[in-house]
Amino acid sequence: MIRTALAAALLLAAPAPALAKDDTPAADPARLKALVEKLVAFGTRHTLSSATDPKRGIGAARNWGAGEFARISKACGGCLTVERISDRFEGPRAPSGVVVENVLAIQKGSDLNRVIIIAGHIDSRVTDPMDYTSDAPGANDDGSGTALVLEAARLLSKDKHRATIVYALLSGEEQGLWGGKLIARHAKDKGWQVVAMLNNDIVGGTHGTDGTIVDNRVRVFSEGIRASEDLAAQLARRGIGGEDDGPSRALAKAAVRAGEANPAIGLEVLAVRRPDRFRRGGDHLPSLELGYPAIRFTVGIEDYDHQHQDLRTENGRKYGDTIDEMDFPYLARVTALNVALARELAAAPPAPANVSIDGAVSSDTKISWTQVDGAAAYRIYWRRADGGDWTHSQLVPADTAAAGRTLKGVIVDDNFFGVSAVSATGEESIVTFGGLPPAQ
Repeated sequence: MIRTALAAALLLAAPAPALAKDDTPAADPARLKALVEKLVAFGTRHTLSSATDPKRGIGAARNWGAGEFARISKACGGCLTVERISDRFEGPRAPSGVVVENVLAIQKGSDLNRVIIIAGHIDSRVTDPMDYTSDAPGANDDGSGTALVLEAARLLSKDKHRATIVYALLSGEEQGLWGGKLIARHAKDKGWQVVAMLNNDIVGGTHGTDGTIVDNRVRVFSEGIRASEDLAAQLARRGIGGEDDGPSRALAKAAVRAGEANPAIGLEVLAVRRPDRFRRGGDHLPSLELGYPAIRFTVGIEDYDHQHQDLRTENGRKYGDTIDEMDFPYLARVTALNVALARELAAAPPAPANVSIDGAVSSDTKISWTQVDGAAAYRIYWRRADGGDWTHSQLVPADTAAAGRTLKGVIVDDNFFGVSAVSATGEESIVTFGGLPPAQ
């Protein structure tokens, strides 16, 4: 029945439409504000601040985060398992070393090892990254990301999912991306098949340093050529023209797709084609180094007077990362976008492991791909080789994977190709780029 319906719905060389779902649960701006207010009340959340004081410092903040996860789990009948992972790190911003601890809440799916991570860092800082005693509210950086993770857990925990979702509050970002390194290493040690790492860092403001307001856009940063690939693999990617189509870039395009499929969220996704902001970084970068698809969500415009600044007023100009500079309806919309993307990827089958193309000295292109367990259909994508976004697609039944599909009149030299896996209810994986050597 499913195959018949899908076969009838084949789209021959038609633009790929966004699925008009628009039923993403609404995030609550008031709840998000209350969460950030609580984070700010810890005074400082600097990684080198007290891990034992019950009211002030990074330890109190992490304990509170674990308690919030526990309350969410109680509301969903124990669907979350709260874990705390830690290790000791040393570096220029912690020369004597410090124990970094991440707080995780794991919502197990029917496919236990296929994992989506939604993350934000709970630590904060002021101007001097070594100053762990001064008040460091860290409202937007990154109280906003921490609140988003907690609200996403509340919303997504209401349903069961095919993939496992890990909600992660990371420490040590400001001292050396140590929480990001810890979660990436933990994923590798556990054998997780990470579908997506969604890093949310500075996601709650709409006011720029120059006074510009941007409240209808969120930036998503992704890598093209993969940090995890050795030189031979990078040369192979360049040889096939896949510099713009690594898994991280495909994940960013899926975020665009989620925004278009849920127009009520009201956010344009600006997919920035670099791993992070110019000469800056975040906790998704260690995941990229291990080969996991990872992206960073960040506000459409930043206010540098209210990032990494001592609390002060100079010449009538206010500095400091305080809660009054935030826009909570905007943060709610970024939260909803994360939820929409995670929910689709959690329900979709895995992406095809490999996609091959053939069509040398031919007017046609043949595409074949690795069969995916649980896929009800596949969507073949293609675009002209001078474009960055997929412009055409064809939905094909699940049994097409065995024989592949020939695209008549589509010349392999002039186009790029990819394939995604689609569930029986229409959820879609990220797109696997065609033409690279088989993945090892």
